[in-house]
Amino acid sequence: MKKIITLAIASIFTVSAIAQVRIGSIVVPDKVNFEGEELIYNGGAMRRVLSFKTYTGTLYTKTQYTDDRKVLDSDETMAIRLNIASNKVTNERMIKVFKKGFDDAMFGNTQSLDARIEDFLKLFDSSMQINDFYDLVYLKGKGVKTYKNGKELGFIEGRDFKYALFKIWLGNEPACQIIKGGMLGVGK
Repeated sequence: MKKIITLAIASIFTVSAIAQVRIGSIVVPDKVNFEGEELIYNGGAMRRVLSFKTYTGTLYTKTQYTDDRKVLDSDETMAIRLNIASNKVTNERMIKVFKKGFDDAMFGNTQSLDARIEDFLKLFDSSMQINDFYDLVYLKGKGVKTYKNGKELGFIEGRDFKYALFKIWLGNEPACQIIKGGMLGVGK
């Protein structure tokens, strides 16, 4: 009987260990669920500036991807999770990163998205703490819902918005090449 109990306890801990992925000092789930759709861990990495850890970027999809174009062009539910790893990452700095990222992703031609970009940036007006996480969830055929620590912040309509947003990390000139490679499972 003791062996059965020990085996049962060991299997519970094994399942728990498998259900998470460590990226540097950040632990992320291997599966997430948004509006009834289960997404699996595609990949992730830690962004460092000099030797300081700043944040992790993690991609969750319905199927595994290694091709950035397929992720960007896909009209399936998927998510990017950003985990804050440093108090150097402030909402002001994050907004600057997003502004530059949208500009780079759209080659300076953001006019069709300007109003939606402004609405999106307003979602980041509260302070950020170490261990805060943001989920940028594209819902198939609808647009992007943003969550902070699991609480919904807002919704931005359009697949074109998702394309530009995801291109910040997965485009030809990503915000961080290491995160892009990690998200696609090729930077390990």
